[in-house]
Amino acid sequence: MKRREFLAGLGAGGLAYSLGRLPFARAAAARPRPNFIILLADDQGWNGLSVAMDPQVAASRHPFRQTPNLDKLARAGLRFSRAYAPAPVCAPTRYGLQTGRSPAALHMTKAAPAFTAGDGFPLVPPQHIRAIADAETTIAELLRPAGYTTAHFGKWHLGGGGPGRHGYDAHDGDTGNRDAERFGGDNPVDLFGMTRRACAFLDAQAAAGKPFYLQMSYHALHYPQQATAGLQEKYRKLRPGAKERETQLAAMSEDLDRAVGQLLDHLNALGLAESTYVVYTSDNGSGGGRGRGSPLAGGKGDLLEGGLRVPMILRGPRVPAGEVCPTAVVGYDLLPTFCELAGIAKLPGGVEGGSLAPLLADPVGGRVKRPHEAIAFHFPHYQGREFGPHSAVMLGSLKLLHTYEDDRVQLYGLSDDLGERHDLAAAMPGKAAEMKALLAARLKALNAQMPTPNPHPDPSKAAAALRRERRRPGGRRAEP
Repeated sequence: MKRREFLAGLGAGGLAYSLGRLPFARAAAARPRPNFIILLADDQGWNGLSVAMDPQVAASRHPFRQTPNLDKLARAGLRFSRAYAPAPVCAPTRYGLQTGRSPAALHMTKAAPAFTAGDGFPLVPPQHIRAIADAETTIAELLRPAGYTTAHFGKWHLGGGGPGRHGYDAHDGDTGNRDAERFGGDNPVDLFGMTRRACAFLDAQAAAGKPFYLQMSYHALHYPQQATAGLQEKYRKLRPGAKERETQLAAMSEDLDRAVGQLLDHLNALGLAESTYVVYTSDNGSGGGRGRGSPLAGGKGDLLEGGLRVPMILRGPRVPAGEVCPTAVVGYDLLPTFCELAGIAKLPGGVEGGSLAPLLADPVGGRVKRPHEAIAFHFPHYQGREFGPHSAVMLGSLKLLHTYEDDRVQLYGLSDDLGERHDLAAAMPGKAAEMKALLAARLKALNAQMPTPNPHPDPSKAAAALRRERRRPGGRRAEP
């Protein structure tokens, strides 16, 4: 039986999470079904906004980018200081958001094609799938039977026939990175074209009186050279001597912020803001490594915090304003969260995320209940500069990385070592062994694809293959 062949049970559903005297989930179910908007940035790092994701870490905000509309969203909503993308690259994260499952379970663990034995690396990465499967049930396919109208604008990047084949009523088609390349001038990477289409969608739903789910999958921060000319000049004057790419990224970040502001202003003008949950997040980290203004090690393409940790802000009915939640959350938690808030009690088998409703009720004391307490990440590929194929597991504040070329483990305590500078594996061998076994068990349970030894490794071929991949559209370590 296909995963989508089940009946979405509707009802109050869920556990009762108290907020004051009134349970949060019951209060949500007692009102008309809320609306949902996901604002998904591309390559927006944890410290890429002008609002700090963790007020205790000054460097969790960008030193000179200006994102006033996202600052305003944060003041009106809840920030998550430990929010993680499901993967350190684009398409696997997008698949995880759609299905509530991890890329390891979905067998989509990289955006670009996997290398083969002929590329000469010591290990041969698995040949993962590169399109969303018809058998998977998306968040849109769960919400639509409950009366929701659904829309996806911007970068789909999942193939499989596009959003229309996977539950979306309105969409831009089977789009990818290159679809943004032609947009410049006053509409960089189609930011404001997307906004116009989304505003028209909101107008239609307001007129119809129907609940809606809207996903805005922005192309920004790709093609930063196409940011509006006025903002590029602004940042050249603001940061004289800065590298041109940094100037362009700052300008594109503010263009993205302006597009978000226009959409949220329109939502408010329609009188829908009070009944709509809005989430802003990113598809992967882009920490860039220590020494580049980031407190995080690593970056896109690896499982250090710089590759995985992303900004996340959530605003909506009864969500506490201006607070910060320290609990680790993952992008695939959004599907069960929205389903609970919409009164959908039955989820497909295999969903790995847990509802964030307890955290909305109690940002500090609430707990997310997932099927498994540990959170596993899997990147059995060559891409980042730090490692070859590797996996990671988090349990509380402890995080273990396992690299497969050398069978090495690294253990970090994130509560006092955010930058992953101090490997505790030698000092805590028992805990390291325990977490390594936990990671192996989780990956086996997920039927994760693993790398295999290459009988004919060739370092010169491997170096050339990496150089080719980094020249793909979008820049260094880019996606297809």
